Formats: sequence, C-alpha cells, structure tokens
Amino acid sequence: MIRLKKIRDSARGEDCTINSPWCNYDNETTVLAHYGEPGEKGVGLKPDDSSGAYACSDCHDFLDGRVTHSSVDAGDLNDKNYYWFRGMRRTWK
Repeated sequence: MIRLKKIRDSARGEDCTINSPWCNYDNETTVLAHYGEPGEKGVGLKPDDSSGAYACSDCHDFLDGRVTHSSVDAGDLNDKNYYWFRGMRRTWK
C-alpha cells in the first residue's frame, strides 16, 4: 500500500480537479480523494495515494456515493469513472 504524506498534504488549498457539475469550487475543502476498485475501498480500507485526485467536499461526496443528484444517479459508474480519471490526470499534471 502506497502512503505518501506529501501527496496528501499537497491537496490543501488546491483547486478541485474533479469539477463535477456539483463542484463547490471551494479550495478550502479540497482533499486527496482516493479512487477504489470494488473490494479496495471500505471502512478502514483506502487505495494507494497514487490513485488520488484533488476533490472539493461536494465532488468527493458525489464520487464516494454519499449524496445523490436528480440529474445523475450517484451510482452510475460511467459518470463517476469519467470524473475520477479526468481528475486524476489533472492532479498528476
């Protein structure tokens, strides 16, 4: 398991790279959100820090399925994967 404190800390104050339709654009809420394949994520489990993206609190909630939106089902993996991978690519840059 890859844990890199510098990567996690680098998210502080950065712009959200997920930019879903529900992005709050508040860089004070940005954290390194982790992408997880089924079975890799859950209570007490986190994927590697190398599979993270800078996410504001609203984008993080959408991607983790903590909220649903009327126009997009929070369980729709096609939408989630699009935002995750775009955000990871932007974060890596």
